[in-house]
Amino acid sequence: FRNLVSLNIMESVQTISLVPGDFRSVFMAIRQSQPDEIYYLAGQSSVGLSFEQPAETIQSTVVGVLNVLEACRLMDYPIRFYHAGSSECFGDTHGQLANEETPFKPSSPYAVAKASAHWLLDNYRNAYGIHACTGILFNHESPLRPARFVTQKIISTARRIAQGSAEKLQLGRLDIQRDWGWAPEYVDAMWRILQHGTAQDYVIATGVTHSLEEFVSVAFKYFGLDWREHVEQASHLLRPTDPLLIAGDPSKAERVLGWKAHKLMPDVVAAMVLGG
Repeated sequence: FRNLVSLNIMESVQTISLVPGDFRSVFMAIRQSQPDEIYYLAGQSSVGLSFEQPAETIQSTVVGVLNVLEACRLMDYPIRFYHAGSSECFGDTHGQLANEETPFKPSSPYAVAKASAHWLLDNYRNAYGIHACTGILFNHESPLRPARFVTQKIISTARRIAQGSAEKLQLGRLDIQRDWGWAPEYVDAMWRILQHGTAQDYVIATGVTHSLEEFVSVAFKYFGLDWREHVEQASHLLRPTDPLLIAGDPSKAERVLGWKAHKLMPDVVAAMVLGG
């Protein structure tokens, strides 16, 4: 619960326990809490870790979503269900902006899991009329990111080096390009998705991509450092497959939900530095 404590909202949140992979546990938790809306954010969420723990990644994501969908189907009142999808489902978009109609081509166990959960949700929505939606979110960052995620790793390491550490920041590929947005804005998008009268899926992104090298450069510059003096590539951090470019088209979200990202990558880096 450390992030709830960090946000100073722990006392405002009621918690109950459930096991996503156990249908009875999920069903009882939903029946006990009687929610109007469910935001399913559980599951192993690291692309890199999914190569090390593929079975856990698939089970925690796919089976968890299936159990919540089935529990919603069996409830005697309607529940709106949000599933946290992922831009990783698209794989490499080869310079094209991916939208809600772009075919999936997942290239990691994490992406396969998210794509599977996406299609499960689509099936339940069409077969049973459940108000279920997937937000296909592109990378969204905040100071609450765990250290294993590359953006937090970059900023934390740059801060330590600025404070006198002689360490080097080790990274894999620096030429990958991603669309980095600000997590609080994306949570607003998630809420808007469930408030709409029709259950639909949405791509949530800034619409602007940057290379990891650019992210590193901006982050180190905030600490008055030249990243080239402190960064080295490490072969053990290279993934078996890693899409070079994943770019998103959020125009449907702006048109239908009135949502648009305001913080772009340099703003996100600044907010993470100041918030960390």
